[in-house]
Amino acid sequence: MKWKLAAALATPLLLIGCKDAPPEPQPAVTAAAAEAPAADEVTILALGDSLFAGYGLAPGQSYPAHLETALKARGIPARIVNAGVSGDTTADGLARVDFVLSAIGRKPALAIISLGGNDMLRAVPPAETRKNLTAILAKLKAAKVPVVLLQLLAAPNLGKDYADGFNPIYPQLAKQYEAVLVPFWLAPLQGHPELLQGDHIHPTLPGIDELVAETVDQVAGAVPKKP
Repeated sequence: MKWKLAAALATPLLLIGCKDAPPEPQPAVTAAAAEAPAADEVTILALGDSLFAGYGLAPGQSYPAHLETALKARGIPARIVNAGVSGDTTADGLARVDFVLSAIGRKPALAIISLGGNDMLRAVPPAETRKNLTAILAKLKAAKVPVVLLQLLAAPNLGKDYADGFNPIYPQLAKQYEAVLVPFWLAPLQGHPELLQGDHIHPTLPGIDELVAETVDQVAGAVPKKP
């Protein structure tokens, strides 16, 4: 549709993984959860869309996989359960968050959330995005799982009114639910087409590494310290 094309041309970094894209292998949350954790292992849940699922990349090249490696290099024995599904909206994330928490088999020490890009792609009203993210964060707070929230920004072609409704969602909810906010986490990709795949939307492997470098400090700092 014309509006999708216009949006993609206007801000390719912000439009992530629509459901019209070719299907990608989805992460086996249950399989990952079935692995017996080591005694000192730090389980981290990554709940998101194609940016977590590793759209267009080989297995093991996703953002959660590389973030896990970066955390281990810092001495954090992380095991990130990748619950990224290409095309997911905030409504989709909300619909499966309970299942994902149950499938992991143990309470994660931390959750990393990146959802909302596909809401924006479909011009879902920001109030609906806020409601869904609020419910996800409320569930995680009730489960006593701290959160790192990765912020997205509205595409300019959606207009000022949409941006005014969408952009404040992440900092406001992060404050309300005491989550660690990573401001516009796709910023390292802006102005660097070489870090994007041919669709001009999803990061290449070097792009993934830039995103990890941008976020690893905040994620590492959010991992609860053992008593």
